[in-house]
Amino acid sequence: MPVPRVGLLGGTFDPPHVGHLVVAAEVGEALALDSVRLVVANDPWQKSAERRITPVGTRFRLTMAAAATPDWESPGRNSPAVAAADVEIRLGGRTTTARTLGHLRRDEPDVDFVVILGVDAALRVPTWWDAGECLRGVTVALVDRPGAPAADIPGVINRAQRVEATQLDISSTAIRRRVADRLSIRHLVPPEVECLIDTEGLYRRDCD
Repeated sequence: MPVPRVGLLGGTFDPPHVGHLVVAAEVGEALALDSVRLVVANDPWQKSAERRITPVGTRFRLTMAAAATPDWESPGRNSPAVAAADVEIRLGGRTTTARTLGHLRRDEPDVDFVVILGVDAALRVPTWWDAGECLRGVTVALVDRPGAPAADIPGVINRAQRVEATQLDISSTAIRRRVADRLSIRHLVPPEVECLIDTEGLYRRDCD
């Protein structure tokens, strides 16, 4: 029986946006993944020291809403299913990739996990608390813009597969600022996410 291949796209998802879903779908198709999990960080320690992070329960609800968007929940024949994952929330405390991968390997030993990283994030791997040692022997999908020059990646990433994916000019920071400025975020986030942001009054004073 084939070993399931599952992509792990981690993030703060504050909020999740269309760009996250596009990357999940395109990497999943390129690497023939069975599914992609949007892994919501419990305490993204490299960010929480710099700005106020939206409570994790709220970010997880937003991410579930994004993953439940019809096109992503019921993908085409060659597209992976996309789902929100709460593994780092259940683990609690500071979020680290080493801790998450260790738990998943113990909990699901028959799954081949693929860590999805943008090239910019991959270049910061040496700043991780374990300097990226957790990625040795793990397949890493390096997401880059089409036609971008190859970047030197850290030596700990020794099983990398480069994937050229559509990179939309969307960021969670810009979305929070647009909400705070009372500007539309339509087409930047799935409708279900836009509805939650509006009904829960999120980001109206968050311009960080």
